[in-house]
Amino acid sequence: MDAKSLSSVLIVSFLVAVALTPLAIPLLRRFKFGQVIRSEGPTRHQAKAGTPTMGGIMILAAAVFTAWRFSSSPTTGLLVLATVGFGLVGLLDDTLKVVRRRNLGLTARQKLALQVAVAVVFYLVLYARGWHFELRLPFSGAYLQMGFLYLPFLAFLMVGTANAVNITDGLDGLAAGTTAIAFSAFVLLAWLESQWDVSVFATAVVGALLGFLVFNLHPARVFMGDTGSLALGGGLAAVAVLTRSELWLVLIGGVFVMEALSVIIQVVSYQSFGRRVFRMSPLHHHFELGGWSEWRVVTSFWLASALLCCAALYLYTRF
Repeated sequence: MDAKSLSSVLIVSFLVAVALTPLAIPLLRRFKFGQVIRSEGPTRHQAKAGTPTMGGIMILAAAVFTAWRFSSSPTTGLLVLATVGFGLVGLLDDTLKVVRRRNLGLTARQKLALQVAVAVVFYLVLYARGWHFELRLPFSGAYLQMGFLYLPFLAFLMVGTANAVNITDGLDGLAAGTTAIAFSAFVLLAWLESQWDVSVFATAVVGALLGFLVFNLHPARVFMGDTGSLALGGGLAAVAVLTRSELWLVLIGGVFVMEALSVIIQVVSYQSFGRRVFRMSPLHHHFELGGWSEWRVVTSFWLASALLCCAALYLYTRF
């Protein structure tokens, strides 16, 4: 697998996404699959109500089709299992939101249970394949044997990443751009480890996201919804697992970590002390309410994501 082959994967996935998305947008409008905006969010976001959602279906279709076209291997199948599995949880959540006409689909417990179930299935498939459940420790090259303790770790990693990406999906192009950058880092990381199938899959996702961004940049004509954000988070965690770079995901997905932490800090601070640390959480809303334009917030977060990924790749190759 060389750079030319990966370029072909990227181009095909991009073109498929660009071709599918404008065809799907009118259908989503016809079936009234419009975004419901939460009332406690920034006031100016109310103008986005009714924008077609569930655009993650097109991201998944483009990425899975392209990845399978270029690398129909068991490894690709495993990555598709994780990505589509989390995507189906998001699809169910999005569907219930549309049917109920409110920004609440599955309950928190239902969503958590289904996500954990997908993670357990992923673990069982790994176990059946004879996977060694161990963590590669950064900077040392040593491995930490996990045994069955890897199951709760895996569940935490996959569910945490999926929901962190979901939290980040609050501005036009924000989640799509940051996940494209994170997957790009894993394209290089997998390529360095000679894991061609993983590199092809990650490249296909990047291409699909870039194609989707054509229609998701501000002002967005379509949103990815939980269908897309949960699928991308689950897929990102799965790629980290198969490249044995689970702990590097903290840096590569640093923007998602900060977004999730901002919510946790805000909730704990308000419930414990009655005070808010941020103007509004997640973190991107804090900057919005500080007077930043939506485009400025998005591009700043993209830059932060790119810098974090570059730092991760530099440290990974050096140590």
